[in-house]
Amino acid sequence: MGRKNKLDYELHIEEAVFDVSREYEGAYREIPASRTAFLLVLGIAATIVTVVIFRIGFLSFIKGEFYEARASANMGYEINIPAHRAVIVDQFGEVLVQNASSFSVYVHIPTLFQGNEINTSLLNAVGRALEIPVSELEASIATIDFESESWALIAHGITAQEAIMLRQLDKSAIRIVDDFTREYIDGPIFAHIIGYTGDERGNRVKGVSGIEAYYDNEIKGDEGRRKFYEDALGELIDEQLVREPKASPPLELTIDKEFQTYFYNRLVEGLASLNRDSGIGIALDPRNGAVRALISLPSFDNNVFVNRALSQERALILQNTREPLFNRAVSGIYSPGSTIKPLVAIAALREGVVTPETQIFSAGTLSIPNPYVPESPSVFLDWKAHGWVDVVSALARSSNIYFYAAGGGLPQSVRDQDLTNGAFSIGGLGIDRLKQYWKTLGFGGKTGIDIPGEENSFLPDPELKEKLHNDIWRLGDTYNVSIGQGDLSITPLQLASFIASIGNRGMLFRPYLKKDSPPRALFDYRHWSESLEVVREGLEDAVLKSYGTAHSLSDLPFSIAGKTGSAQTNNNAKVNALFIGYAPSENPEIALLILVENAREGSLNTLPIAHDVLRWYYEHRMANDAVISNQ
Repeated sequence: MGRKNKLDYELHIEEAVFDVSREYEGAYREIPASRTAFLLVLGIAATIVTVVIFRIGFLSFIKGEFYEARASANMGYEINIPAHRAVIVDQFGEVLVQNASSFSVYVHIPTLFQGNEINTSLLNAVGRALEIPVSELEASIATIDFESESWALIAHGITAQEAIMLRQLDKSAIRIVDDFTREYIDGPIFAHIIGYTGDERGNRVKGVSGIEAYYDNEIKGDEGRRKFYEDALGELIDEQLVREPKASPPLELTIDKEFQTYFYNRLVEGLASLNRDSGIGIALDPRNGAVRALISLPSFDNNVFVNRALSQERALILQNTREPLFNRAVSGIYSPGSTIKPLVAIAALREGVVTPETQIFSAGTLSIPNPYVPESPSVFLDWKAHGWVDVVSALARSSNIYFYAAGGGLPQSVRDQDLTNGAFSIGGLGIDRLKQYWKTLGFGGKTGIDIPGEENSFLPDPELKEKLHNDIWRLGDTYNVSIGQGDLSITPLQLASFIASIGNRGMLFRPYLKKDSPPRALFDYRHWSESLEVVREGLEDAVLKSYGTAHSLSDLPFSIAGKTGSAQTNNNAKVNALFIGYAPSENPEIALLILVENAREGSLNTLPIAHDVLRWYYEHRMANDAVISNQ
């Protein structure tokens, strides 16, 4: 055999593999998977995809808001930004209330509390910076809902200097937010009209009293939201305005700022001259019920309730026994005294108890026989002997005896003594008809003025007296309420509305303070014109006639109609003085009420104030209008 070539012995891996595969070629072959296995795998895959899609949808749509809020809470938080409350202006656009820039302070609740203990060092630092006792801060913190709030408002209305001091403290625990406070122009003059605001949870401001409270929803605007972003260590990394706060448009009132300011100062001056401090002044427009001035003394500075720096002054107001926060004009209940006589006159004329010609003789006293003790008759006084008076002169002179007779009547034995002349109903009106007219002409209910706190009148009647005092109603009780004494008590605002309705010849309007409010008549008695004109003549004579109780107003440059009154209080130990009236008497533009508590000389103490207030109104409002209309 010949020698073989070396290459013949080389191993080629490709050939070896090929040979082996050929050797087993017949042992194995590919077989397709069964249909059942395929469907099983497909079903498992479809189930997994369905579960994933469902879970994604559940987390995105059903629980999306929850997780979004949770994620947001982990990275930041939001704080309310109160909108600037509406500027409040008078009927001429003069500003009564505006807003001043300030700041609010928030504290991080988790940082404030270390375990179950409060972080006293942080709280003390905040208290020192704001000059607020720690006890007050703790009281504020006690009202916080810890489950829903992680940041809590602890001080509102801080100054820029205080904000700078607070920013030097723990930045992760304190946030300073732009804010505002209310600024009341001439606070004490308008305090009982405007009221004031207070803080509400969540850096919200709400009206507490006056116009601020009554029109709170219109004044407060739409609050905004600011979001703060922090890193994992609690450091502030960014902030963003989520929603811009939107202020409300100015709120226009019917008040005349300049007139009210003069009226207020003149009433204060008049009270001071009597060594008194409590009184009321109201001015209405008889043509529609618009309130031009509303004053209650003593008053207060409403700025002390929105300025933390005036906390001591606030404490003095709250502790004052004269109750300066009490709005006497709408919430006070007073005996009207002789200012109720125009109502009695209207009722007596309409009911035929008297005619315009009926006269009753006033000798200064009226004695009513006592059937049980004949030697001790009941004696009722007039403030002076007037002689024969009819309804017009009785109003002008303010004769008590005339209105005793008109309201309660006269026993036959007394009438036989020639105390009456002309048609006269012996029985008088009686308490039931008096009460009916009280209610009809606005007493016994609220006027509906757009300010909180209005009170009702107190209207006595026989059943109530027997229930309260276990005593029967007597003729003397009817006599007393016929001249505005006894248990009859009404609010000054009701009385002012009543005299305004006589001035406009029979439209009892709801008093209102918001300028764009439509006038609303509470009662229309213009069809009583015959009786009304007689009463109006009596009120005019009270000024024009030398014997009229308001004759000192006769030198004013326009015509006045009015009625004075004195009401005994505190078991006759004190006397409240009143004046009600309107001008010009032919077609009035203003109706006025003045009340002086504990006056020294009765109704005389109101007339100098009324004189000056009416003169100011004529010179600054009516005379100017006359000049303009003639140009």
